[in-house]
Amino acid sequence: MCGRYAITLPPKAMRELFGFAETPDFPPRYNIAPSQPVPIVTGPLDGEEKGARHFLLVRWGLVPSWAKEMPQSILINARAETIAGKPSFRGAFRHRRALMPVTGFYEWQAKGARVKQPWFIRHKDRAPFAMAAIWDQWMDAQGNELDSCAIVTTEANETLKPIHHRMPVILDEKDWALWLDPAATEKELLALLRPAGNDLLEAIPISTRINRVANDDPSLQERAWAEPEPAQASRPKRREADERQMGLF
Repeated sequence: MCGRYAITLPPKAMRELFGFAETPDFPPRYNIAPSQPVPIVTGPLDGEEKGARHFLLVRWGLVPSWAKEMPQSILINARAETIAGKPSFRGAFRHRRALMPVTGFYEWQAKGARVKQPWFIRHKDRAPFAMAAIWDQWMDAQGNELDSCAIVTTEANETLKPIHHRMPVILDEKDWALWLDPAATEKELLALLRPAGNDLLEAIPISTRINRVANDDPSLQERAWAEPEPAQASRPKRREADERQMGLF
């Protein structure tokens, strides 16, 4: 599962790292949520030579090209175990794979009935990285086009299992070209969809300020522990009707 993430890499540095043709301009984001515009890096578009890369801004929440209408549920994650066969994802997996640049992602750990501890998860060396993603193009009945994406997830590694049982697929830089290669086989692609190495990531406990989408600043990634949510005040018991003297007044 991956429901929030951050990308604070400057546009020039992102272009140099991922090698796409465009020169985008966008601000750092510390609390990206589903349904918001997100940057992805695609491989060759129709008719282009192998190796070409492009920057796109797309909606986080996949809408398959064949959908007759906008789905009611937001498809933000695609499970690696079923991506090749599930109708919602298999077309994009075969033909529209992408890299999702990130500097870290967030996960929530259940800590009892009223407490969920948020964690910020990043490379130990704090370097930016790429999550595996799929994307698609959809058109509504009025001819309006929408580009959208989903993050590919797999079972958690030993570092993240105490926090959550799922994690995004983190692609090694040496595998970026294969993931984006239109000629890659299903067997080659599925071999990339594995948990990250146990020594790659670190998890930092952070404040529950991350829970509010409107909060979007560097302080969200500072170390902090969640406070237990206050118990709901019990309602005062309603006085039962006094059926004795004056009970009707």
